[in-house]
Amino acid sequence: MSNREEYIFWKLANTLILDHGYRIIQLFENQKELWLEKLENRKAPIIRMLLHNLDWSNAMQRDIEFTAANGENIRKQLRRYEIHIVNIYISEFPPVDEYEYRLAKPFMNPDYKKTTVTSFLLAKDLYNEEIGRLAVLLQKDIPFFPIHEEYTEQVVESLKIQTLEQARNLAKAERAVLSYSRPLMTYVLILVNIAVFLWEQVNGGSTNTATLVKLGAKVNELIYEGEWWRFITPMFLHIGLIHLALNSLALYYLGIAVEQIFGRLRFSVIYLFAGIAGVIASFLFNSGLSAGASGAIYGCFGALLYFGTSYPKLFFRTMGINLFVVLWINLLFSFTGPGIDSAGHIGGLLGGFLAAGIVHFPKKRKLLLQFIFLIVSFGLVFGSLAYGFSSSVKGQDEMYNLIQAQNYLKQNQYDKAYRLLKSYEQNAEHVSDKTYFLLSYVDIKKNNLPDAKKHLQKAIQLNPDFDEAYYNLALINLEQNDLTQAKQNAEKALKLKPDQKNYAQLVNEINQQLKSPGGEQ
Repeated sequence: MSNREEYIFWKLANTLILDHGYRIIQLFENQKELWLEKLENRKAPIIRMLLHNLDWSNAMQRDIEFTAANGENIRKQLRRYEIHIVNIYISEFPPVDEYEYRLAKPFMNPDYKKTTVTSFLLAKDLYNEEIGRLAVLLQKDIPFFPIHEEYTEQVVESLKIQTLEQARNLAKAERAVLSYSRPLMTYVLILVNIAVFLWEQVNGGSTNTATLVKLGAKVNELIYEGEWWRFITPMFLHIGLIHLALNSLALYYLGIAVEQIFGRLRFSVIYLFAGIAGVIASFLFNSGLSAGASGAIYGCFGALLYFGTSYPKLFFRTMGINLFVVLWINLLFSFTGPGIDSAGHIGGLLGGFLAAGIVHFPKKRKLLLQFIFLIVSFGLVFGSLAYGFSSSVKGQDEMYNLIQAQNYLKQNQYDKAYRLLKSYEQNAEHVSDKTYFLLSYVDIKKNNLPDAKKHLQKAIQLNPDFDEAYYNLALINLEQNDLTQAKQNAEKALKLKPDQKNYAQLVNEINQQLKSPGGEQ
């Protein structure tokens, strides 16, 4: 074996590593066998290079079979369904007997049919032809090295050292990007969430609505009244132990990855901004009460997607496909699972991506790009809040309208309460039983019993277990001398709430009237 073949071996390895993004997965001790991979492209073949004189065709066949067996082990380690190995021999001379048919088509061992081996022989008089065939298969430009020159041992050794050093530097640089900081804030946030959860339990329970409202859950009508801190506090509250456990587990895995890449301070900014963005999105598109760290956790997804746009090769080599699968499953569950605030999740995802663009990566600056992300983020937040606090959006929030109507009723401003509720009824896509019930109350106060009766009937139609609606409807029936209907509605109310004394009293009163002279029988 001459220095020329060894030079070709390391020059080809250098080209594949530096120009085509391959990484070393195995280098034998004799440094004459090298395995390379390209994880960011799952369709790219594994490359195996062997510097060895192949004297006989049978020796080549045995080595091809060995390559297939070793490739099968690598396939299992990489968890790929199938794998293609490009097997490159660098030899001074080809085998002395017939060997061409062994290179003519890919080899597949019948015992493991998911691994195929395509072999090439870079040897005297075959070099140009095989390099061309290799370039076609890899769909990469492979330079033609001068093979007629003689190379000294010093030149070959220098090339080998340079190639291995550059491979180590690339791996070191990638590790530096992925492990800039040791995680700390992730653990702090998990402990904070657990501490707040215990505080919820002490103050009435994490599933108690009154407790959640008291401790800062997102409630749109209270935000309208000026409690702006409810854009922040919900991300530290959780509704039930399972909610806390799932979010803590997700934060542990995602938070550590984001904190290692971006550092503690940047991770904290990403987490908080994403959490706030999630609450703002929930404020805009979900009128119900909500709480939880899910928006901030989806922000970690967003930050990792930003990392993917900045370092696509490293991203797909390390986490890309798996991250997309996990994100897809979570988004699917967000939009199909009951009681899940999908708007908050999407808002957090976008917020995390934008926040990552603002802070960028440690020791790396792209001031113009960061400024653009800052302006876009400010515009979205300002525009969202301006839209959310506009009178048109407030008018579409049923809970806000109910509270405003109740405030009008406390001040005996029945006409204002009626106009507000009727406007919501006429313009909203969905009207709940609560709105119809409150409308009936206003009707009764305005002595408009026919409309009150209609509104109560609509409330009962929407909620057949609405005991108060049956009770009030019975009172209207009684007022209209419809004792039979009054009895039916009063008994339904009592059946739903047997311990309600006024329901029982009304049933007794109606029964007495029915038994009295002139009463309905």
